[in-house]
Amino acid sequence: MKMSARTIKQDPQAWEKLGVALPKFDHEAMVAATKAHPIWVHFGAGNIFRGFVAALQQRLLNEGLADRGIIAADTFDYDIIDKIYTPFDCLTMNVTLNPDGTTSREIIGSVAEGLKADSADAAQVARFKEIFRDPSLQMISFTITEKGYALYRPDGSLMPVVVADMDEGPAKARHAMSFVAAMLLERYKAGALPLAVVSMDNCSHNGEKLQSSVMTVAKAWLDKGFVGQDFIDYLEDESKIAFPWSMIDKITPRPHQMVQESLEKDDIEDMAPIVTAKNTFIAAFVNAERPQYLVIEDKFPNGRPPLEKAGVYLTDRDTVNKTERMKVTTCLNPLHTAMSVYGCMLGYTLICDEMKDDDIVALIKRLGYQEGLPVVVDPKILDPKAFIDEVVEQRLPNPFMPDAPQRIATDTSQKVGIRFGETIKSYIAEGRDLNSLVSIPLALAGWLRYLLAEDDDGVAMDVSADPLKDDLQAKLAGIEAGKPETYHGQLKGILNNASIFGLDLTTTPLADKIEQYFVAELAGVGAVRKTLHDALA
Repeated sequence: MKMSARTIKQDPQAWEKLGVALPKFDHEAMVAATKAHPIWVHFGAGNIFRGFVAALQQRLLNEGLADRGIIAADTFDYDIIDKIYTPFDCLTMNVTLNPDGTTSREIIGSVAEGLKADSADAAQVARFKEIFRDPSLQMISFTITEKGYALYRPDGSLMPVVVADMDEGPAKARHAMSFVAAMLLERYKAGALPLAVVSMDNCSHNGEKLQSSVMTVAKAWLDKGFVGQDFIDYLEDESKIAFPWSMIDKITPRPHQMVQESLEKDDIEDMAPIVTAKNTFIAAFVNAERPQYLVIEDKFPNGRPPLEKAGVYLTDRDTVNKTERMKVTTCLNPLHTAMSVYGCMLGYTLICDEMKDDDIVALIKRLGYQEGLPVVVDPKILDPKAFIDEVVEQRLPNPFMPDAPQRIATDTSQKVGIRFGETIKSYIAEGRDLNSLVSIPLALAGWLRYLLAEDDDGVAMDVSADPLKDDLQAKLAGIEAGKPETYHGQLKGILNNASIFGLDLTTTPLADKIEQYFVAELAGVGAVRKTLHDALA
């Protein structure tokens, strides 16, 4: 049986026999109402959206608290719309992987339409303009990753596509931020209509990043005469256009074979993942953990769905910021990064398997409980220790969560400043002894050792994608795993980079400690394991 609008309407009993929960609302009516007068557009049509954000609106629809769904748009990989959304009538098979080994299946039907944010496609652009001109539109949201907001290359120069967008104006906007700015211009032209522009990406101060990028493009258009100052004033008026901050947390790893096989065993068709032309590995199903958190600054100038009734925390910006800092600098993300680089070097391919390793467990427990909690930011709406407890005891060990350290290790250079640098700065600010830190310097030394692209058995390994990988590996040139004598202080040229770590580590005693651990991990086969074990003993 194939997942489609027809089968969920005509064969509900067949789906129920397979343990699949169906939308409890009139799907056809929802699609029609949403297309006629949309309330919500989401940019970034991947797994976190389908398995979390869309499921929130489904809950509201199921309970009669909403009558319209979401329009999904992709800004980067149009194959997702053509090959995953359109063939399945925008439905998603959401498979929740429970720690006890059971799974829960639900067809998410809250997405009414899938669009491609492609300025070269006249029909798609016309539809976007129609949507953005509709007074009913309340919010647009984003899960496009932090890189989706970036306008600049690592050297500080504007990306060529952004330069072209600025020079050629709103009609030819290609970059995601330029496209959004162009659509906001349409909304302005339609009567300066209000809207919330909501980043739901997993990055610090996400609303600020989104706002900054949109404004940078818009002001460039002002300078070149494409827009007037009145458009800039509209974007800067929070009673018209708001950029709420948020914190999101839910692990939605790439589609796993065991989930695919379980669906196919029940004769659910076309569940095999595809690899798009832009190398996105995606399927008609999403597999995800059960725990999830979304905290949003409650700033919606045109109203919003009652998301708090779907489990979302609606609060003020300060609380959002504190919750995000709690997760990103203490309770989850640092643990993930530390265990991922060591997991790669120690031969692991699953996070859950790492949680059977006493040394790795000791690393992250010390990192979270002993080194992080003393300086954690307490947002009050969530308890930091309870959050770590859930991470360590339920989320990371879940054997049915097929998440990989290689995925987590991606873009580590963009993460260490927040995930470790903030705690270091808190220790300094509070006059705490930096020499008491063990897991943080171990994590940083492990990351730098990982960049040598050789595992603890002396076998060459792949290093996950990172925008600074080539530059960092060039600085490490000449250092050979197994030959500690090849180290001649090369780390200093990295550790002094405040743009990576949030501060110049060579001005702290941690630089020497990181170097000591790093050199120890060069000693030969098994040196990474021995260093990790001895440091945490």
